[in-house]
Amino acid sequence: MTGDWIETPLPLSAIPNRDRFAQRRQALSRAFPGATLIVPAGEERVRANDTHFRYRPSSDFAYLAGGPAEPRSVLVLESGGAGYRSLLFVPAHNRGEAASYNDRVAGELWVGRHRGVPESQIFFGVDETRPQSELDDYLESLSAAGREVAAVRGLDRRVDGKFDRTERDSDLQRHLAEMRLFKDRSEIEELRRCVEITKRGFEDVIRVLPRAASEREIEAAFWRRARIEANDVGYLTIAASGEHACTLHWTKNGGTLRKEDLLLLDAGVEAESLYTADITRTLPISGRFSTEQRAGYEIVHEAQRAAFGKVRPGNDFLEPNRAAMLVLTEGLRDLGILRCSVEEALDEENQFYRRYTLHNVSHMLGLDVHDCATARAEKYRHGKLQQGMALTVEPGLYFQIDDASVPDRFRGIGVRIEDDVVVTADGHENLSAIIPSAADAVETWMAELQKS
Repeated sequence: MTGDWIETPLPLSAIPNRDRFAQRRQALSRAFPGATLIVPAGEERVRANDTHFRYRPSSDFAYLAGGPAEPRSVLVLESGGAGYRSLLFVPAHNRGEAASYNDRVAGELWVGRHRGVPESQIFFGVDETRPQSELDDYLESLSAAGREVAAVRGLDRRVDGKFDRTERDSDLQRHLAEMRLFKDRSEIEELRRCVEITKRGFEDVIRVLPRAASEREIEAAFWRRARIEANDVGYLTIAASGEHACTLHWTKNGGTLRKEDLLLLDAGVEAESLYTADITRTLPISGRFSTEQRAGYEIVHEAQRAAFGKVRPGNDFLEPNRAAMLVLTEGLRDLGILRCSVEEALDEENQFYRRYTLHNVSHMLGLDVHDCATARAEKYRHGKLQQGMALTVEPGLYFQIDDASVPDRFRGIGVRIEDDVVVTADGHENLSAIIPSAADAVETWMAELQKS
């Protein structure tokens, strides 16, 4: 087993935008002078017994080094003096060694060729690469030397077991989240590409919709596009028909499609870089909205338009939400569902509209579908919109099937419209404007795709 293997070097290549990753690493090191920063890519997660979920590197690792990382890789940034040094621990080649066939986790006969140690230095553009087998000794040397260490926790047991948790770990996680609030040109282009592929996934769904019998067929149609053109879906697809659309995170996708219902499709493609789109369109399964469906849909569409108008630098992050909630509340009043004044419904102590709107309209978007979650509230939720931020705008109305406060003709209708936007110098760009969203445009879009 260990002899007679032909030496076949892998082709050498460099990750796109390698210089941008180096700039991020340098900026992070400058924020923690004198500290050694450890950012693991993460271990594989067990799905059942000795099988694993599809591997996805940690988002912070992908932000600093790049998305195509191998399991248990670890990035280290050593700062000192006037600069810093980047060190990356990666799997070494083991073809021709006993490990290649008896190590089910890292053996190359089990999992395929590793990128390799010298090859990874060229690919990622770090200062030095070492085999993973040297990581434990390296971590021990940091501990023995009394170096200040900050680590991203919960990703690698070797790292978590070596150092006690400190406040500096939380500082590192928070600082990374706040760096990631602002997208550079290459990140915005990745988001744009994710949206373009997502649009084709939605079109695949529309084409199969006339003959589809179940929500699972919708999920499968979208997933096929994500796997063919990209890495995967960015999150579990929500293919919610009929009353299921009133459950915000309906991912069971086990329902039957009925011509008279709406299909709420909340789905996004994740690129090889691990950036993801997050788009929702609500589609009439028959191809035409009923009177009641259109009434709810047009209120949501108008609320989204109002929210878009508030996405500009200097506005509160929550300003688009406030604009959307005003329109949604006025619409609910016009439908006769809210029987109080708009002012009374919007009052902070009442929030009567919440029964039918359920969620706010925005979250940050990027490497994670809900990006930058550990950023401080004053920088994110209670902060100001700034150029380079990427976020969703996604108002919705949900009339539960068992809600006696809703007229019978509206019950079981759920509508959400979600787009991905980037804050620009003087406003915003809707990256997903290429996907029809007005009611008439949706009907025309569906008709054109289904006749081809």
